[in-house]
Amino acid sequence: MRIAQLTYSTKPRGGVVHTLALAEALAARGHDVEVWTLGRGDDTAFFRPVDPRVDVRVVPFPPRDGEGVGERIERSIEVMAAALDTDADVVHAQDCISANAALRRGIPVVRTIHHLDSFTTPQLVACHDRAVTEPVARLCVSHAVAREVEEGYGVRPEVIANGVDAERFSIASSDADARAAWRARLGAYVLALGGIEPRKGSIDLLEAYALLRNAHPGLRLVFGGGETLFDYRDYRERFDARAAELGIHPTVLGPVDDDALPALVAEARALAFVSTKEGFGLAAMEALAASTPVIARDLPVIREVFGDTVLYGSTPAEIAGQLDAVLRGAASTDAEGGRVLARAHTWDRAARAHEEFYARVPFGSPR
Repeated sequence: MRIAQLTYSTKPRGGVVHTLALAEALAARGHDVEVWTLGRGDDTAFFRPVDPRVDVRVVPFPPRDGEGVGERIERSIEVMAAALDTDADVVHAQDCISANAALRRGIPVVRTIHHLDSFTTPQLVACHDRAVTEPVARLCVSHAVAREVEEGYGVRPEVIANGVDAERFSIASSDADARAAWRARLGAYVLALGGIEPRKGSIDLLEAYALLRNAHPGLRLVFGGGETLFDYRDYRERFDARAAELGIHPTVLGPVDDDALPALVAEARALAFVSTKEGFGLAAMEALAASTPVIARDLPVIREVFGDTVLYGSTPAEIAGQLDAVLRGAASTDAEGGRVLARAHTWDRAARAHEEFYARVPFGSPR
């Protein structure tokens, strides 16, 4: 089967990680797979090496001074649509930008809806909604999000859960040298991944840290990741202002090298996963594979995917209470259950499920 996977960026965001891992698993199963993406700025490759069996197509997307978010979204669609030249039997988009690019070319496209967003920028609203309603078929990575899509749009996606590279994070838990390097740099720390942005609940975590820091002197609050298309400067300004009011100096690492990420996760005293919206929770699943306790916001999708392998808290006080209990050893998660859960979510399993799904999709005549 000839399969084209589409994504909007080369940076390590969840949907991009999903795209590459799925493409590699499909290629390992004997399919002819290509991945199309936009190379923002000077990017000519993804954030990590890609299995050579996958054909990577990076479409140049140079920056433009003074461009607003709406204009950047529309230009992203236009540039990818103009470049997208594929004779694949299956075209599968992992985000609204790449889905709209395929639709603009008249290409029947499958869309994975990782989560639903609430936008106000008109171009983003249109991009988001078209990429839900117009694909020839839809997937979600959890039943909770599939229900949201059905309730909001009247269409019923099928569900194929994420995979996770559990072995890579499990190995990191025993990598004493790599963990020691992070410990020497950061000391003891609570980790949050995904950068500082509204959907990640960053200000709630800041407030939670303020409530527990006196009981745990020397404990750092560390943020990793954060590459995004969107303009979160207002939120970041509010975050920084609140941090200054509280006298907190969080450590903001920005994007972390892919090879260094597993040890960063494994060495954390806990992963604070307090997003207000999620599709599956890949970062939390990776933490479980590394035997790192996870404190998560109490969302239906997290209950569905993680059950009792994580601790739950939704308000800053609840998040602080759960973190404090883990740090003091007064509460623990089901570490072995978490490792078993992570190992069960293989990318080969996900690839097999995608094969079966693609066979049912009415794509029409091959292009």
